[in-house]
Amino acid sequence: MPGEPKWIFITGGVLSGLGKGIVSASVSKLLQARGLKVVPIKCDGYLNVDPGTMNPIEHGEVFVLDDGGEVDMDFGHYERFLGLNCRFDWNLTSGKIFKSVIDKEREGKFLGQTVQMIPHVTDEIIGRLGSIAEEEKPDVMVVEIGGTVGDIENMLFLEAVRQMRNIYRDSMLIHLTLVPVLDVVGEQKTKPTQHSVRELQRVGLDADVIIGRSKEKLDKRTKKKISLFCNVPPENVISDPDIDNIYEIPLLLEEEGLDRIMVKHLGLGSNGCDLGKWRELVENMKKPERRVKVGICGKYTKLEDSYVSIVEALRHAAAHQKAEVELKWVETTDIEKGECDLSVLKDVNGVIIPGGFGSRGAEGKIEVIRYARENGIPILGLCFGLQLMVVEFARNVCGLKGANTTEVDENTKHPVIDILPEQKKIVNKGGTMRLGGYEAHLKEGTLVRKLYGKPVVRERHRHRYEVNPDYHEILERNGLVLSGMNENLVEFIELKNHPFYLGTQAHPEFTSSLEKPNPCFYGFVKALLK
Repeated sequence: MPGEPKWIFITGGVLSGLGKGIVSASVSKLLQARGLKVVPIKCDGYLNVDPGTMNPIEHGEVFVLDDGGEVDMDFGHYERFLGLNCRFDWNLTSGKIFKSVIDKEREGKFLGQTVQMIPHVTDEIIGRLGSIAEEEKPDVMVVEIGGTVGDIENMLFLEAVRQMRNIYRDSMLIHLTLVPVLDVVGEQKTKPTQHSVRELQRVGLDADVIIGRSKEKLDKRTKKKISLFCNVPPENVISDPDIDNIYEIPLLLEEEGLDRIMVKHLGLGSNGCDLGKWRELVENMKKPERRVKVGICGKYTKLEDSYVSIVEALRHAAAHQKAEVELKWVETTDIEKGECDLSVLKDVNGVIIPGGFGSRGAEGKIEVIRYARENGIPILGLCFGLQLMVVEFARNVCGLKGANTTEVDENTKHPVIDILPEQKKIVNKGGTMRLGGYEAHLKEGTLVRKLYGKPVVRERHRHRYEVNPDYHEILERNGLVLSGMNENLVEFIELKNHPFYLGTQAHPEFTSSLEKPNPCFYGFVKALLK
């Protein structure tokens, strides 16, 4: 119908971890590059209302939106590729959907009815998606279905997609699947894809496009075989080869003709695909003129997905300066235990102290901070990183022996970091931190004011603790610059006589995108290159 958005549904098969989020972001980027307004949606089958209480090692990074929503890490890909501010409503979890249906049942909105998975739960999913489309008025809704076809967890979302494809005729289904290569035979095997498509057909869905994830590009024989057995035209079988740089994926998909296939299938009137600036930045990444090495010093270093936004923010900043950042993962728990010493930092140009919760690895981080401060090594502290920078400064410069955060030591004599007053009575853990975008007023003449180039900035937060106002005066008297404030809350700290010493209570990595790097990371990389 005229005025209605087109719909693209993206599903995955064979196994998880194939990169549906990156494919969804890339598909959205191709459409955006044609001048179309795109809204990306993620449907997750887990029963958590949001991933905010999940361990990063289990689920990967929790991404925080400007509106305070804690969402799946795929939203990081959406924002980094599209430069959008996504909304919490755009992440549908089974927990969120079930809770809404049960609340309605308790309120009496289904009186006389037996409340069932179908139609009540599927109606809730369809209603949520329709409401977003009505409110945002996009040209295209790109809906990623989390998990793998055949999982119990996502069956209701797939049933909702089946129903929606009857409601909205201008729709398309893209199925991402694995095409493995067995070393023994040395050929691309299509059988897993065939089985995956059969699973899709069992729930009443047919793929319009199949994207094959494999070590190399799919050869003609493989594409022809997938086309024959999976009922799609050969040109609609798209290669998604293993590649080091995720930002090349939109360019590869464009080369395969996916943008033209989508436009033709959905009847989208649009301009040509303008990826000029994107292509230039990718080229900078492929052929860097300079290299620097950064130590990321945290306690989740065994799984890089825990810090994916930090890694990508560094890459964005480096791409704009024709540079490459090599990463060195430093497990601060090992420093704390004495299993390694600070000599691990001798070959790095700078260090980042990322966010985190709890006492594990905290003393190791404090040792790293002291080493960077005393030896003039550029350092960027994020959230808990800022807090531990304050602890280190209080102990070793202000002479406040035993200074600490009450998150680590409730009985510390000098609680330079303390819980926010409004957090003290909170019982529920989910969605109750200081979350989302908050403004910071930057002091004239400071490093952070120079980096942002304006007096007021907005960054995203995720914390319960803050620099204790009772210690502001002694910290400043000893030389710590409280360079950004939100009323009485410290948002940025820095030191004057240091190559680059910056801490922020925020998570600036969440607002960085390839085409617009965050100023904190841009300035940090620039300092490293000097």
